[in-house]
Amino acid sequence: MKLVITMSRRFGTGASVIAKDLSERLDIPVYDKAYIEHQIGSHKYETEAEAIRELASKPCIILGRCASDILKDRMNVLNIFVCADKEDRIHRIMRLESLSYEDAEEKVKRTDTERAAYYEEHVGKTWGDVNDYHMILDTSKLGVENCADILMHYFEKLEYI
Repeated sequence: MKLVITMSRRFGTGASVIAKDLSERLDIPVYDKAYIEHQIGSHKYETEAEAIRELASKPCIILGRCASDILKDRMNVLNIFVCADKEDRIHRIMRLESLSYEDAEEKVKRTDTERAAYYEEHVGKTWGDVNDYHMILDTSKLGVENCADILMHYFEKLEYI
């Protein structure tokens, strides 16, 4: 099966680490905001939705960009939402970006607000609604380092890979 994984996430959950790990194990690319915006900027595609649909014609992982909704009618798409406790996310951002607690807390809050607004504007739905995803991964409970293993086991069990 030509598996396409969309991964929506709260800021600071470690989803990009999970996506990178899966990418290496499955030998498929990860596309994020920067990559998709570059494709539009180089006039390869006119819109993000067009870029996402075309990129999803082959196995890949797409981070954010409302891909879960854009690709919702495709049978080969698995929509994942990655979350974590707010305190864990703040401490992760403090470590990764060498920020104070207050600055990391503000960045987590601001980024989550921006992502929610972006999703609402482009999809007209509430970002993070469990009904829009096939699987929710809580990295506070499962550990960032375990999530790719969990997903690989799931893919093997269902014979996706």
